[in-house]
Amino acid sequence: MAKESIYGLTFDQLTAWLVEHGQKKFRAKQVWDWLYQKRVKSFQDMQNLNKDCIDLLDEHFEVQTLDIEIQQKSEDGTVKFLFKLQDGNLIETVLMRHNYGLSVCVTTQVGCNIGCTFCASGILKKNRDLSSGEIVEQIMNVQHYLDSKGKDERVSHIVVMGIGEPFDNFDNLVDFLRVVNDQQGLSIGARHITVSTSGLANKIYDFADLGLQVNLAISIHAPNNDLRTQIMKINRAFPIEKLMDAIDYYLEKTNRRITFEYILLKDVNDHKQEAIQLAQLLRDKRHLSYVNLIPYNPVSEHNQYQRSELEAIKTFYDTLKSRGINCGVRLEQGTDIDAACGQLRSKQIKKKKSKERV
Repeated sequence: MAKESIYGLTFDQLTAWLVEHGQKKFRAKQVWDWLYQKRVKSFQDMQNLNKDCIDLLDEHFEVQTLDIEIQQKSEDGTVKFLFKLQDGNLIETVLMRHNYGLSVCVTTQVGCNIGCTFCASGILKKNRDLSSGEIVEQIMNVQHYLDSKGKDERVSHIVVMGIGEPFDNFDNLVDFLRVVNDQQGLSIGARHITVSTSGLANKIYDFADLGLQVNLAISIHAPNNDLRTQIMKINRAFPIEKLMDAIDYYLEKTNRRITFEYILLKDVNDHKQEAIQLAQLLRDKRHLSYVNLIPYNPVSEHNQYQRSELEAIKTFYDTLKSRGINCGVRLEQGTDIDAACGQLRSKQIKKKKSKERV
């Protein structure tokens, strides 16, 4: 039976576990320091721990449960990792360079059941949730990659926008957020972390109640129920009215700005009338809203969609701006390395299945 990742424990959970297993409370701080400050890859390298503690940790946990299957680097500096998990499943993680720092996009599930019709992630259905340790370890592997370059660079921002629906793996997501935000560890500021959801309204209430300063992004992609249901089946369970009620609760509870992600699909949701409807939908929230317009990245499996024309993107943007909605067009990165989320993973699985049939 595979051992779990040590990265899955928050500091308080690690402390409680060590005390329960006969170790002194201060050992947790030592282990935490070796993991997140010195960033060792083996319990044997934790030099100020006694042998009993090292053996105990080694018996129950792993430091490394992810292996790099493929690593691709884009001309713009974006690096995409395909990781193999202990059970053989594959996930993707992406390192992006921005003028404000280094951002990592992490995955929370093996596959996705949300079924957005434009998304490469959902081509392969959900196999399982990732543990909190497997999510944290994506960040640690990227940080180890940066450390190996000898440039003293560190991950400064996180976006939880990889494969899967983060709020469908809520408890592990929350433990992940607490680990990476902990000031004794990686100390990545909550306001430098963004979690994206396709609109699980019930979990938005729970997320608001946590009191975290983490940013929230909503994948909206359409301003009315008919169109949104057509391209996002999650809208059947949580139609726009329910979603907006949850968002109102979140805004009232946190007073934090929400980003609305809107992928522009040619002749589907990119008309001026949809821009007007979106502005109307957000009119009473515009002081705490930002719309991120995303040019569609075509995926061969979803060839019914095409990227919007530049003129349509400009008209959509201008229409929102003229109605007082803060918005921008997302800068593309990694277009030369299977940039669509889930694309590299699905290609590798298809190759594997093809070889098995031969």
